Amino acid sequence: MQRWSSEQVLGLASDAASVRAGQGLARIAKWSSAGCDERAVWGLCQGSGAKPYQTSVDLDGPAFRCSCPSRKFPCKHALGLLLLWSAGVLPAEAEPAWVASWLADREARAGKADQTDDAKTEKTAEPADPEAAAKRAAMRADRVASGVAELEAWLADQIRHGLSGFEHRGYDELGRLAARMVDAQAPGLAGAIRRAAGVIGRGEGWPGALLEELALIHLTVQAHARLGELPAPLAETVRARIGWTVETARVRNEGEKVDDEWLMLGQVVEPDDRLTVRRVWLRGGDTGRIGLILNFAAPGRQLDLLPGGPGDVVPGTLAYYPGALPMRALLTPTAEPKQGARPTGTTVDEALASFAEALGTDPWNERLPFVLAEVRPARRGTGWALVDAAGDAVPLFAGVDPWPLLAVSAGEALTVAGEWNRAGFRPVTCWHQDRAVALA
Repeated sequence: MQRWSSEQVLGLASDAASVRAGQGLARIAKWSSAGCDERAVWGLCQGSGAKPYQTSVDLDGPAFRCSCPSRKFPCKHALGLLLLWSAGVLPAEAEPAWVASWLADREARAGKADQTDDAKTEKTAEPADPEAAAKRAAMRADRVASGVAELEAWLADQIRHGLSGFEHRGYDELGRLAARMVDAQAPGLAGAIRRAAGVIGRGEGWPGALLEELALIHLTVQAHARLGELPAPLAETVRARIGWTVETARVRNEGEKVDDEWLMLGQVVEPDDRLTVRRVWLRGGDTGRIGLILNFAAPGRQLDLLPGGPGDVVPGTLAYYPGALPMRALLTPTAEPKQGARPTGTTVDEALASFAEALGTDPWNERLPFVLAEVRPARRGTGWALVDAAGDAVPLFAGVDPWPLLAVSAGEALTVAGEWNRAGFRPVTCWHQDRAVALA
């Protein structure tokens, strides 16, 4: 098995504290009886107790086992062990009995699960009822139409009455409206309404931000009324914004497919109490096409392992989801990843012009990746920005820590990849000479 990069290993961590703790244990002096083979890594790490912790990782899962009391998966011991393996430090050894026994138990349980799945498949292998499926789709369409009509009436009321006093009543009112959209099976509209609620009272310019969010919701409502008249790609975008999903099988079978060598521009991971979301941005070396790989994980579950790290090039095929501005896609690698060179970038002015063009195609588009060339981090008012050679600047996202960029730059110009939205620019990777440095 090809060794993972350190970025891939640290991408498994549940939080920043686990990353720091895992890096602290990535020293061979802290381990005994450590080794690896084609399917697992293992080792003993002395903790605060009398007996060392037994740590093992099934590389095929990955799956983790450690005798430490941590409730995090993977724990810091598993991360430290994997970092040593990633660096090529662990010797190739025969599996000790406690590792072989654990792997055998996992294989046995997997075999039983496969048999159960096969039995279920045999029982449910009857052909689907297309008439029943059509009825369900029609019922949902009616529910969505009813919810959209109610939302349109509410928006009309706000136009007549204005937003005066909205800071007192708006949050609860929007919360009830979002719940109504969930009942109407329009989760995309529910999410848009929650985003509108989130700007109430935040900063001096919140009324303008709220009006902008409500205007986008109104645009969705109006587009839904003309769904049959819209070009097919734009209609797919509107349906997605309302909350209709596209099956993965349909994307793989019917989606636009593009073969290229895809540069991994970087990733953004946004965890919360309900769902961890990861966005991975790609750019084709020959086509210049942008790809967005979305991954989701429920609380306590790990995100899928990436085929490479920031700055790597992954030969493969992207199958794109339908839409007016297709970016989201499914990646099928066709060869092993390799280290990429520093990418070409654009000026700030060119990047913002491309964002304006993207909004003309898809007015609901929330973010777009940029690769900025020859930029330096600099103070701008109370925040930070990236400034290019012409003196044009993009403000950094409010939550971005500028110090990693400053440390790499040391006053020199950098190539920086990141994602831009209305809140600012979020750097994800920078290149110092030809070396990629992950920032997120």
